[in-house]
Amino acid sequence: MGFFDKIFSGLTKTRVNMEDLEEIFRNYEPDSDDFFDELEEMLIMADMGVETVDKVVTSMHYICFDKNIKRGDKARECLIQELSKELDAGDTALKLDTKPSVILMVGVNGVGKTTTIGKLAAQLKQQGKKVLLCAGDTFRAAAAEQLGIWADRAGADLVRHEEGSDPAAVVFDGISAGKARGTDVIIIDTAGRLHNKQNLMNELSKMRRIIDRELPDADVETLMVLDATTGQNGLMQAKQFLESAGITGIVLTKLDGTAKGGVVFAIAHELKLPVKFVGVGEGIDDLIPFNAKDYIEALFKA
Repeated sequence: MGFFDKIFSGLTKTRVNMEDLEEIFRNYEPDSDDFFDELEEMLIMADMGVETVDKVVTSMHYICFDKNIKRGDKARECLIQELSKELDAGDTALKLDTKPSVILMVGVNGVGKTTTIGKLAAQLKQQGKKVLLCAGDTFRAAAAEQLGIWADRAGADLVRHEEGSDPAAVVFDGISAGKARGTDVIIIDTAGRLHNKQNLMNELSKMRRIIDRELPDADVETLMVLDATTGQNGLMQAKQFLESAGITGIVLTKLDGTAKGGVVFAIAHELKLPVKFVGVGEGIDDLIPFNAKDYIEALFKA
């Protein structure tokens, strides 16, 4: 199954939820406030976010008036163009040009962070890169064991300490091992929670200082994993991590399990961060590099 087909399949629930959108455009009337009110309601139901929807629908209103758009299909094209602009929040490709490069994975527990690390490691291995996984989540029981299973599955090296160890020490050892073994990419798992939020953020900041000290010239991607089914709650999580972790991109998981795939637009609009990957299933190949054009086409394709 190709990338577009996987995204198309993953967006099934959101697309079904937006079936009424076609009816709205069939009943399009240029000067009808009812049309724009119904459109706004439908987009908010898809979890695109109130701010995003307000901006998009307001722009659409002006454009439809200014260009004297009289047909529903042309108004639909206008909506797609305006939504496309919202997804232009930066480069969606990973920047991993140095050897080693680092990917720091952050996110709360239960979002699929460890699974995402395994899938990403498998992709990088398929590209011919030597990958090392670093078990920096020493707080959650069995986190290192779970990461070890994915390391074996992906064919990646693993550095881990005992449960309850200092995560920063694991990161230091992981970087040292990566240098010694000629690793191309070091992927670091992190805790999704500690005793309180401030402890968690302090720990992430400490890890980042070690990375910057030991690999001052390395490319570092800090990816936050968000569960698409949590919608706007996921956005609140991201805002909490943004300041301490220096996030460079978002990985949106469990897209196939939600009717609110529109949250991608809210993420780009409110966080000004690119979505770099989407997860559309449980398989090792079900982590897909994000492509805005394919995403929008899949969302609006009948």
